[in-house]
Formats: sequence, structure tokens, C-alpha cells
Amino acid sequence: MATYKYQAISRDGQKVSGVVDAYNEMDAAERIRETCDIVLKITATESTKEGDGFLNREIGGNRLDIKAFTLVCSQFAIILRSGVPIARTVKLIADKTDNKPLKKMLRLVGEDVEAGRSIAASFAERGEKLLPPTFIEAIRAGEESGSLDRSFESMSRHYEKQAKTRSKLKGAMIYPIFVLIVAIVVVIVLMVKVVPTFTAVFADLGIDLPLMTRILIGVSNFFKKYILIIIGVIAALIIGLTLYGHSEKGRLQMAKLRLKLPVIGKIAELNGASQFSNTMAMMLEAGLQISRSVTITSRVIDNAYISDHVGKISGKLEEGRTLGSSLREAECLPDILVDMAAVGEETGELETTMNTIAGYYDSELEQATADALARLEPAILVVLALVAGFIVIGMYMAMFSMYNAM
Repeated sequence: MATYKYQAISRDGQKVSGVVDAYNEMDAAERIRETCDIVLKITATESTKEGDGFLNREIGGNRLDIKAFTLVCSQFAIILRSGVPIARTVKLIADKTDNKPLKKMLRLVGEDVEAGRSIAASFAERGEKLLPPTFIEAIRAGEESGSLDRSFESMSRHYEKQAKTRSKLKGAMIYPIFVLIVAIVVVIVLMVKVVPTFTAVFADLGIDLPLMTRILIGVSNFFKKYILIIIGVIAALIIGLTLYGHSEKGRLQMAKLRLKLPVIGKIAELNGASQFSNTMAMMLEAGLQISRSVTITSRVIDNAYISDHVGKISGKLEEGRTLGSSLREAECLPDILVDMAAVGEETGELETTMNTIAGYYDSELEQATADALARLEPAILVVLALVAGFIVIGMYMAMFSMYNAM
């Protein structure tokens, strides 16, 4: 996606300006019209014109705490259901929230609502860089239909489910990553510090060393001599790949490559399917049309390749095409999802079908991740054992040669 600056007339008649992420100027105009009636001007930012705004990004910034956000959604649903006016509800939740970015945003929203502004328009402006697009769209739909409490309740369930899934994935990855880091550090220390100590002893004795020991010493000398160059090359590769990954072309190419990798590709595809079905189910439940739901859903999918292809589907839907045929032509999501979406659309039960698909792919994603980690952990241990075994055997064989020479 690219970033565009805009000037527009809001629905309450005020002239506003801001920035929006979109695939092109037409998509940017469509997204701006979600909160504004008239678009006055759209221009690409300098970072977009240069192809990459990574170096110009602010370091740090606000990040949404998904757990705190889920609690806020739940509080909104409960308080609104009890009959408290929306302005008073926002103020109550802002006072009780400990998360600083959310507290600051809610206080500003509370002031806007007290002044008579729409809560959806206020959230869209005040939380533009903090809130997910699904939240703002669900709020707008709930406000228009008079069912804000149901919208907040639906979002609370959605984001709670999302938080639990992320927590499971992060928790599962901690152990293998920790083992891998320890293994790399141990091998580097052995090759740079321990092996050279033994090498000096063997050199003083002037004995003929076994082939394995000579190979070990050669590798150790290479690491000791070029360790800084190796670190520099690795750092340069990481920075280069990061910069390339933040360009539009690089982001799409790397996302496409990730889908083709063994094991990781399957997990990425299942994750995309899970995000698509979960978000579509929530958007449809909030009362949005299918084409609008697809547009919003495309923005929350992590994989840029899937996101880009799903984002282009909305244009086909507006032309009168069906969701099933559009997804089938896009070829970016699993066949089961496409077939079930087509059936749900034909029977008029797309929302229910999407909820069913979401549960299926959530389970598949969890199982695929568990299977991948079950293979990864022993693989790391085997590699570590082979490397450590090679070092130990190389040292022992040299010692045996030394004893024989004495």
C-alpha cells in the first residue's frame, strides 16, 4: 500500500485533512469517503513517491494493546446495554482505562461526542493510527442501525479470540527461539575462544593432528579472523532485506515467497484464511455489505500478497460478480474456504458460513503451528548435538594423538 494526504469535507460540514493508506488514488478516495462526504484533494506523500517511507518513520509510537482494547470493547457493550448515554459511557471508560494511548484517545472522543459529533467519525479521526479499521467500520454500522452495544459485544469476542490466538503462537515460539539463540552463542564462543586455546597447545607440541581436528581448527581460525566481517555482512543483509521488505514491490515479493516455503508457507496460508474468515464474519455481523466487508478485511490480513489480492476483489463485487467466483479467480486462499464461501453466498447464510470457516481455520492454524514446532525443536537439538559432537570428538582425537606422541 501507499500513503496519501487528503483534504475533505466531513459529514458535519467541517474541512478536515489527514493521511490514508491505500493501493492507489481511487482506493484512497473510497476510504476517505467512509468518513467524509466530499474529497477536495489527494496527493501522494514524499515517502510514497520515493517508493519507501521506512527511513522516515517515527521510531516508537503508539501500539494498540489488544488485551486493554478488548476490555474497553467489553466495557462499552455492558455499559451501553444498561442504558447509559454514549457520551457518559465514553467518559466512564476513559477514566477507568490504564492504557495511556487508549485513555488519551477516549478523552478526545468523549469531548467530541459531548459536542454532538458522531462517535464513529470521532473514533475514525482520533484513532486513525491506533485503531484497526474493523473497529471503526463496526462502530459506524452499529451507530447507523442503532445497535452499538451489539457491535461492541461482537468486537469484544473477536479481539479476545485474536488475542488468545496470538498469545498461543508467541508462547509456543519462545522455547525453540531461546534454544536456537543459546546454541548459536555457545558455538560462537567455542569456535572463537575455546578451540583456539587448544590449538595453541597442539601447535607447541608439533604433532600430526587428525583430519577432523584440522578441519575444526581451520573453521575456528576463520571465525576468529573474520568474525567482525561476518557480523557486518549479516547485519547488512538484515538491513537490506528490511528495507526491501518495506517497499511495495519487496513487500509483495517476500509475502509471496513466504507462502511457497515448506511448513512456513502452510502456516502463512492458514493464518490468512483464518484472518479473512474471522474478519468477514464480524463485518457481516455488523451489517456491512459484502463488498465493503471484503475491502476492510483486506487491510487486516498480515500477508501482503493475500491482502493485495483480496483488496482487488471488491471491485469485481461492485461489478456484480459473486464472492465465490471472485475468490476463485484471485487464487490466494484455500479451495475449501472459497467453496464454502460460495455455498454460503448462494444460500444467503454467508455470515454463519464465515463463522464456521473461521472456527475450522483457527483449529487448523493451531494444529499446523503445533506440528511445526514439534518438528523444529528436535531438529534444533539434533543440529546442536552434531555441532557440539564434532567439536568434542575433534578435540579428543587430538588429545589421543598427543598422548601417543608422548
